[in-house]
Amino acid sequence: MTDRSRGRPRRVLVLGTGGTIASTSTGGSGAVASLTARDLLGELAPEGVEVESDDVFTLGSYLLEHRHLRQVVEAVAAAVARDDVDGVVVTHGTDTVEETGFLLSLCHRSDKPVVLTGAQRSADHTDTDGPRNLRDAVVVAADPQAEGMGPLLVFAGLVLPGGRFRKAHTLAPQPFAVPDGGPLGTVEEDGVRLHARPVRHTSPLSLPARFDTTRVDVVTLHPGADAALARAAVEAGAEAVVLAGTGAGNGNHALLRWVTEAVAQGVTVGVSTRVAEGPVAPLYGNGGARDLLDAGALSMGALPLFHARLLLAALRSTGQEVTQEVVDRYA
Repeated sequence: MTDRSRGRPRRVLVLGTGGTIASTSTGGSGAVASLTARDLLGELAPEGVEVESDDVFTLGSYLLEHRHLRQVVEAVAAAVARDDVDGVVVTHGTDTVEETGFLLSLCHRSDKPVVLTGAQRSADHTDTDGPRNLRDAVVVAADPQAEGMGPLLVFAGLVLPGGRFRKAHTLAPQPFAVPDGGPLGTVEEDGVRLHARPVRHTSPLSLPARFDTTRVDVVTLHPGADAALARAAVEAGAEAVVLAGTGAGNGNHALLRWVTEAVAQGVTVGVSTRVAEGPVAPLYGNGGARDLLDAGALSMGALPLFHARLLLAALRSTGQEVTQEVVDRYA
């Protein structure tokens, strides 16, 4: 795959962050991320593509903090700024790759392809899926068809929008789903086939260092829920709280009273849903979503729950006023 405008093969930089794809078993005590991106690449060399590697960190993604996510965003930005790099692959643990993908979708400015991938089986598993996923990701990152699409996830032969997928199964070989959507394409033996393009944000965010310490918590609604956890979150330093409401974002009388108090104190309250698919909708009063929004909470729309949490963290960290109009711009 040659870049005709430059008379050279396409070049892809693989950034390693750890995860199952980089994990090996440690004497019966569970798999641990330990392999570098160079280890993972091995003899992988798609025809006509030059591949190089670097490591951001090597961790299971269940251990990541905001600062790690910002490091990935900055590493990707530095990579795409290089004239000799045509695409970037990020190897990542599947537990929280949806957060990293969403954050990249908020911040990525370049048209160069950025592709996330990982594995469901550790590197020393007899039927590991890591090498195939990594090869597919490199092929997509090197393909001019992927330019201008924003971050993508390539996993088990599917190409998914990097800003909207979520992990929907703990162990399945293809664990990812796109709420209210589907894949953008596939990776076949004879190349990449894309049949849709995602909508990209027109006002990318810049993450300040303050993002690392911006606390946003999630409080889930259930029968009998009160405002104790929401109040505790604010007392612990949360600048925003996302309510995972029942149904289309409904609360109850206790949470409604708390929303009124919290908004008056300057706390940002987002209304999401604990349901896997579908948007927040202000259908009900009497403590329902209509009342929560009228009390000053913000609708997180159709954003998956933990994407909504991350969006509020990113927005609060910038110091800008977080209004419904601003949320709608990125939701």
